[in-house]
Amino acid sequence: MVLSSDGKNKPFRSQKPSASAAVPGPVKPGLQARAAASKILAAVIDRKLPLDGALDHEHGNPAYKALQDDDRGLVRAILNTTLRHLPRIEAAIGSLLDSPLPEGARSLQHVLSIAAAQILYLDVPDHAAVDIAVEQAHLDPRSRRFAKVVNAVLRRMGREKQEILQQIEGIPSMPGWFLKRLEKAYGRDAAQAISDSQLQPAAIDLSVKSDAQAWAEKLNGIVLPTGGIRLAAFDGGIPSLQGFEEGAWWVQDAAASIPAQLFGDLSGKRVADLCAAPGGKTAQLILAGGDVTAVEQSENRIKRLRSNLDRLGLAADTVAEDLTKYAPEELFDAILLDAPCSSTGTTRRHPDVLWTKGPEDIAKLAALQERLLRYALRLLKPGGVLVFSNCSLDPSEGEEVVAQVLSDTRGFERVAIDPSRWPGLEQAISPLGAFRTTPDMLKLPDGFAPGLDGFYAAVLRRVA
Repeated sequence: MVLSSDGKNKPFRSQKPSASAAVPGPVKPGLQARAAASKILAAVIDRKLPLDGALDHEHGNPAYKALQDDDRGLVRAILNTTLRHLPRIEAAIGSLLDSPLPEGARSLQHVLSIAAAQILYLDVPDHAAVDIAVEQAHLDPRSRRFAKVVNAVLRRMGREKQEILQQIEGIPSMPGWFLKRLEKAYGRDAAQAISDSQLQPAAIDLSVKSDAQAWAEKLNGIVLPTGGIRLAAFDGGIPSLQGFEEGAWWVQDAAASIPAQLFGDLSGKRVADLCAAPGGKTAQLILAGGDVTAVEQSENRIKRLRSNLDRLGLAADTVAEDLTKYAPEELFDAILLDAPCSSTGTTRRHPDVLWTKGPEDIAKLAALQERLLRYALRLLKPGGVLVFSNCSLDPSEGEEVVAQVLSDTRGFERVAIDPSRWPGLEQAISPLGAFRTTPDMLKLPDGFAPGLDGFYAAVLRRVA
């Protein structure tokens, strides 16, 4: 059973498309953008391809690259909104169908999801979203017989928008497998708060070389408990902001700025930033006085790091090498290991993460982190300090990695972080003295988006 154009259920009978339906006509305005969005959504959901790669201006999805800048912006907005609300969108669509779409209609499901995101959550005229989705169905031989279904479902969604939004409001915005992991780690209420927080796009935070208050005033921002700046909404791109050309600041989420600050003054100390690109933490370590060596496996990522440091007028020794093969001539006084992870703490800015990764990915990454941490500890001088961090919300990639390494590695100890040194973020310090931020933390004045990335950071010291 499916919905008819008048919103009533009736049996659906497949009909052969008329000859005229197959004749290509003028391209409807906005069709190419929505078609690109549907293709990219399919790549993310069905093939687990990262959204950033698809939206890359040089190497991204061909349909996206073929668009003008305005349409590219529309595609990004549609995709980010769709992925943030996907469980609710799918529930809304399902509630308007008497039976699920057949397995072979995956492309049609993506078309419906893209259209529903516009109707329910974006400032797009309903008729435009409906009209283009119907056109997409007509143009796809696999979906053409469902064009009337698309029309009926989306028109009814537009008519009953407020009622539907109320019905789906309580549905978690995260996939069930990850929500269960959050509930186990943080409890049901905290897990729901984290899930709800990722519905809002991440704010833009800046780390500054000096005088955060002055730059906050110049850029219409506020100073955060981390010492960085959060910007209010603004028009234009980041490079247009005052201070960009002169290298006075760089973009860095508030949570990402915490690990490098845990060392304190690094004057006269030999410091390694392992897994260093894109360079924000490297810049922090340099400004803290350290003689910094930045290590990255990828030569391309090293090039990006050097470019970022050049803009800031900063310099570090750079090494392009597999970390587990890196053998410096001299051990380090301080090491920052911001390890590769599932990035589940960054879903506000990367809503595709939870749809491209699964439990098996988290397990593999946790094993990699443990291996990297064990190796990095070998590069530390006696009395030296290592900060281990990553942007995962899953304790198996943070707390459990550190606990396992310390349990069977002699000569190292935890250094507890003092909550009194972090006013406004005391709740982020765990009982063991590690940092554990979650996206629902950091409440701010009106006009400034709350929250920060989910991050874990622990301090270890070599005692022998």
